[in-house]
This record gives sequence, structure tokens and C-alpha cells, in this order.
Amino acid sequence: MTDRVPLRTTLAVPAPPQPPFARPTGPPPPPTWPERLFAEWKEPRRAFTPLLLGGVIAAGVAAAVFFGGLEKGGHLGLNVPLTALAVAAVVLPAAWSAGRVVRKGRINRTGVLFGVLALALAATAAYRDAIWLVALTTVLALPIASYAVAGGRSWLEVLGGGLALPPALGRLAPWAARGVAASASAGRGRAVPVLRTALIAGALLLVFGVLFAQADAAFSDFVGGLFPDVSPGPGVLRLILLAGTSALTLGLVFLAFAPPPLRKLAPARPAPAGRWTWAVPIAALDLLFLAFCAIQANVLLASDKDKVLASTGLTYAEYARQGFFQLVIATVLVLAVLAYAVRHAPLASRADRTTVRALLGVLCAFTLVIVAVALRRLYLYEETYGWTRLRLWVHAFELWLGLVVVLVAAAGLRLKASWLPHAVAASGAAGLLALAALNPDAFIAERNVVRFEDTGKIDLYYLRDLSADAAPALSRLPEPQRSCALRDIAARVTGDEPMWAANLSRHHARQMVERRPIAPAAQTPC
Repeated sequence: MTDRVPLRTTLAVPAPPQPPFARPTGPPPPPTWPERLFAEWKEPRRAFTPLLLGGVIAAGVAAAVFFGGLEKGGHLGLNVPLTALAVAAVVLPAAWSAGRVVRKGRINRTGVLFGVLALALAATAAYRDAIWLVALTTVLALPIASYAVAGGRSWLEVLGGGLALPPALGRLAPWAARGVAASASAGRGRAVPVLRTALIAGALLLVFGVLFAQADAAFSDFVGGLFPDVSPGPGVLRLILLAGTSALTLGLVFLAFAPPPLRKLAPARPAPAGRWTWAVPIAALDLLFLAFCAIQANVLLASDKDKVLASTGLTYAEYARQGFFQLVIATVLVLAVLAYAVRHAPLASRADRTTVRALLGVLCAFTLVIVAVALRRLYLYEETYGWTRLRLWVHAFELWLGLVVVLVAAAGLRLKASWLPHAVAASGAAGLLALAALNPDAFIAERNVVRFEDTGKIDLYYLRDLSADAAPALSRLPEPQRSCALRDIAARVTGDEPMWAANLSRHHARQMVERRPIAPAAQTPC
């Protein structure tokens, strides 16, 4: 007999049922950069006091008063710098108490400089009427002010400090709520005396104000301009202005008390690349730039440029217009290459440092040549076809890029420049202020008037859309071109405007039109 081996059957044991949407097992994923930022960004140690709350609300009320009349087609003017001063009156004491202005007996020159730049940018609305320029300066004033109170020296701190205002508005809510609750509970005992005093003062002002308003029409108009319109539309706009300005003011105060901890989150410097791995690509780029600059010199310095360009099939005028924006993009990309190359540059030995200085210095020099070529091409284009806002703006932007290249080259001499990030940011703000000082619309009008005097060619449809800044230059045109160019400007500046919306350019244009009226449209068809 043979032994029988019993059959063994393996029964499959079903896995226990998993609940729906079960979390995966294993280590949690590392936190993202925004999560790390908000985890490290602590609330201010200073409490949100009733005095600070009153200042924030006062800044919002000031904006609601100063911008009265916008809903009726009003203009920007003194209301922008006055609102900026009201915000600064609240933020500056907070920054001073937090040690942002003076620390250990030394003035924070960078913070003071950027604060002054922010106020100067906001002041542009008082003397320039070009809305595109006023919008640029006003918008840029916010990140400049944000960095002024947040501080920092590295590229990450300069960029992050300038953009820290929106996340600060979301981060400050718990801190502000606790401060308001504490102020309300502490002020209950003083509420009745304060309310009684306010009612008495309000009653006295109302009685005597009504009497004086009825006694004098000028005083009545003055008082009427001070009190806001309570109709639904203007009331909603003023409420938005009050809330928005109060929030921006509180955000700047929060940044002064608790700036974002960007230094802790800065990535570590990468290991330097090998000498040949780093040097060969930069040297190849230098050779390419050398070839381009040599060809440009051959064209620009040739006595017979049309003969040199015959092989390209282009005239010199067409050649001057071609490729300008590509050169601007090339300049921007060179700055990115320089930033990446400096971060990975080998600096261990003296030979490495000499190689880095030489190759990057040559690249900066050739980049400046490209900037000069781009500006030359744009200038020829402008002289041939006239100046416009876009052409002037691109011209100014390319000049600023050239300045940034010079700053980078100066920093590369020592291969260590902690001043470079905020110097680049300050140069951008200063460049926009210089553009405002140039008076772009007046500059464009002046160049087009000169072109009309030389060639008889003029684009009145473009010039009539310029702002009141261009009125003095356009007034030099003969009739009927003068009336055609100034008719729309005269219509915009005719009539009185609120005291808070006063503007120097519109004031001068209004006086000019009054001295020499615009001819009727029927007499001067355009």
C-alpha cells in the first residue's frame, strides 16, 4: 500500500474592507513653501491697541473724503499723495516703535529711502495728468512701501518683502480680531462719557455750521464739499475706499511689527560647478555676443549702409526697425543667465575668481553694446515715424535694463554685493520718477510738433488722446491743427474740480485754454 498524502487546500482570506477615501499610510509629504512660510510667520508681539485701531480707521476715512467726486467723473490729483500721507502717519510711528526706522542708534537708511520713494511715487498724481503714468507710479508705490517696512537684504527678501502685503492681509486677521475684542471690553466703562462728549460736540457744530452756511455762500460750498454724498452709489464707493485703505494701512503696520521670515526659508547655496563645466557655456555665449556686436559695428559704422545691407534685402530704415524687441528679450535673458551663473560659479581658488570676473565682465560689456544697438534702432524708428507712449516706455525700460547690467558688473568686481538687490529695486522706482519728471506726454507732443514743422506730417488722432501734460506743446501748432489736437483736452479740463483732485498740469491747461480758446468744431473740421 502506498501512503496517501492528504490534499491541502488554501483558502483565500479576504482583506478587511477599507473605508472610502482612506488616507494613505506612510510618512506625510514635506510641507510646501507657502505652508512653511505661514508656519514660521509668527504674529506680532505687540498688541493691536485702540490707538492703532483709531489710526487705521482715520486713514480709511481720509481716503473716503479725499477721493470724493470720483463717482462723478472726477480725476486723480492731490487726493493720492494726501491719502499716502495719511497712511504714512499711521505706519511710521508703528515702524519706529518696532525698530524699523532706528535700531541700536543707527538709522535704517534703506527703509527710509524706500519710504521716501513710495511717497514720491504717490505724489506724481499731483503734477502729472497722464493716467497711464499715474497708474504705474501709484501701483509701484505699494510694493515699495511694503519692502520699506518689511526690510531685508537678499534677493528673496527684496522680492518677498515687496509682495508681502497681500499675504499679510490674510495673516493678520486673528491678531486684529483679538485686539478689537480686547479694546471693546476695556472701553466699555469709558463708552458713555465718550458718546456724551461726541453728541455735545456734534450738536454745537451742527447748529453753528448751519448758521454760517446760511450766512455765506462760499462757506456753504466749502462745507458741502467736506461732507460725503449719502446717496447709494457714492456711499458704496466711499465705503469701499474706507475699507480698502484701512486694510492696506493695517497690513503695512502688521509687516512693520512682524515681517515675513524669508531669511529662514531661503534655499541653501548650491554646490559650485566645476571650472570647465561653468566656464565653457559662458565663454561660448561671449563668442556669440562678440560675433553679433562685430556685425552691428560693421553696419552702423559703414559709410554706405544701404550697400552693406544689400545682401539682406532690407533698407536701412527697415533694418533699424527689425529685431528691436528680440534684443530687449535678449537683454532680459542675459540678466537671468548672470544670476544663475553667479550662483553656481566656482570661487574656491584665485584662478576661479579671475575666470569668473573675466567671463562675466565680457558678457556684461557685450550686453551693454546690445542695449546701445537696441536703443539706436528704436531712436531711428522714432525719428522716422514719430514718438508714442509705447515707444517712449520701451525706450525707458531698455535704458533701465542697461543700468541694471552696469550695477551687476560693478557688483561682480568683488563677487560679493549685498547692496545689489535693493539697489536694483531702488533704481526701478527712481527710473519711473525720472520718467515722470521728463513729462512723457509733453515730450511726445514736443517731438511730434517738431516733426510737423520739419516734414508737415502729424497724427492728430493720436495726439488728441494725450493728457493735459501735452497741452503747452500742442498749443504751438497752427490752426486748425491746434484746435483739433486740444479740443478733447480742453473738454476734460473745463469747469471746476474738487479741491482734493487739484492737479498742476490740468491747472496750466485750463489757464491756457482760457487765454486762447479753442475754435469751434464747425470752423476747424479735423
